[in-house]
Amino acid sequence: MTQELGRLEDLPADYVQNLRDLNLVPLWPSLRGVLPANIPTRQTRPIHWPYQSIKPLLLKAGELTPIEKAERRVLVLANPGHGLDKMQASSAIYLGMQLLLPGEWAPSHRHTPNAVRMIVEGEGAYTTVDGEKCPMQRGDLILTPTGLWHEHGHDGTEPVIWLDVLDLPLVYYMEASYHVNGKPQTVVTGRGDKQYAHGGVVPTKVFERSKKAYPMLRYAWTDAKAALQALAADDPAIEQVQVTYTNPETGSDAENILGFYALMLRPGQSLRLPARSPAQVFHVIEGEVQTHIVNSQFHLLEADTCCAPGYEAVTLVNLNSQRPAFLFIADESPLHRKLGVYENRG
Repeated sequence: MTQELGRLEDLPADYVQNLRDLNLVPLWPSLRGVLPANIPTRQTRPIHWPYQSIKPLLLKAGELTPIEKAERRVLVLANPGHGLDKMQASSAIYLGMQLLLPGEWAPSHRHTPNAVRMIVEGEGAYTTVDGEKCPMQRGDLILTPTGLWHEHGHDGTEPVIWLDVLDLPLVYYMEASYHVNGKPQTVVTGRGDKQYAHGGVVPTKVFERSKKAYPMLRYAWTDAKAALQALAADDPAIEQVQVTYTNPETGSDAENILGFYALMLRPGQSLRLPARSPAQVFHVIEGEVQTHIVNSQFHLLEADTCCAPGYEAVTLVNLNSQRPAFLFIADESPLHRKLGVYENRG
């Protein structure tokens, strides 16, 4: 079959106009654009968002816009490959840095996109999700899944900042994105992070299946870090010291569209992650890391974030030869697997 396809300019102007009058479009001039050879067309670019540049602008936003007018005071980490107005880090991932000041309350609402919060800095804030009050501490991952009521409050004395990760671009593209405002929630007893704190040991009631689709909403960093350290100590030969945030009742990913992980780099380690189909986001919880993505190199300090397009290998280097580095990773793997397009090209 010939690789040379006809161009739109090759067609008579009156024929093209007749097609457009009937809302018709010839496929062949655009076929290679939507079905390119061997590797997809990707708008996601390698990009680095340095936290020390973001933080003063976020604090300034706190001075300029009261929470009552902002509802959620967020600076979006936008990938220029998608256009800044699209507010996308990748085709399916939205990122934002959110600020909550002492005494503030971000009102209760629910929405169709799934969200998680990776706590970056500060103490004293909390997120209440479906009545469960989840304290926010550095490195914690807190879920606010699709359809669940959630609100944020702050009883502490210093600003609290966290990284929002949502599947908003995908849900918006599906024309399924909306929110509903609600009233302050009544806090209920019991917390999933306490009931499911130890791997392999779960409440017996789990065999009767909880009525909650998301029985665990807070994943404490102290637990995730301890799991990584134990994994590294137990198997010194393992190269990729990584854990996956999962639903403790089903063993599946913590949420159903994006995947979330914690990665430990041993002192001085260089780790090559293979080229896979999903885009990835890397956020440094502890340490200092050099990333090599396509032709870009980024020097990531603590709380920095970067993005890598799919179908590209990524190399991570721990720049400290004495201490390990720890990263939070978000990617589109669950979505790709559900759609049957997941690839690992090595």
